[in-house]
Amino acid sequence: MKVLMVCLGNICRSPMAEGILRHKAEEAGMDIEIDSAGTGAWHIGEKPDSRAIFTANKFGIDISYQRARQFRIDDFDKFDWIYVMDRSNYADVLAQARSEEDSKKVEMILNMAQPGKDMPVPDPYYGGDEGFNNVFKLLSTACDEIINSAK
Repeated sequence: MKVLMVCLGNICRSPMAEGILRHKAEEAGMDIEIDSAGTGAWHIGEKPDSRAIFTANKFGIDISYQRARQFRIDDFDKFDWIYVMDRSNYADVLAQARSEEDSKKVEMILNMAQPGKDMPVPDPYYGGDEGFNNVFKLLSTACDEIINSAK
């Protein structure tokens, strides 16, 4: 299975989601290819936000090696699932879909834990440390369900 996590800038939510899912896959002994991207190009080549790195580290996950990149149309060819963090990311990714097959790969990540609710993962960028902790918990729960669905 190949999974792509997508948020706006690829420095907060999607890098944390990538790190969480990679950690859980390793713990479960599963071979899942995982990456992350942003719909915007502002942070290409940058490390995740220092608060995202700090929060992930608190839970034993290192995301400091990740570098931001922008979502590309060929990501539809490379990945089985594309999990987006909010409605804006969903619309931006779907706007690049070339077919129904591409569109079917895209899902709001929190639908994994709360099916059909289309709840967004709040952007913690302006939310302080508590915002990052909250996002980590939401993503961890969703990633548990991704692991369970892949078993």
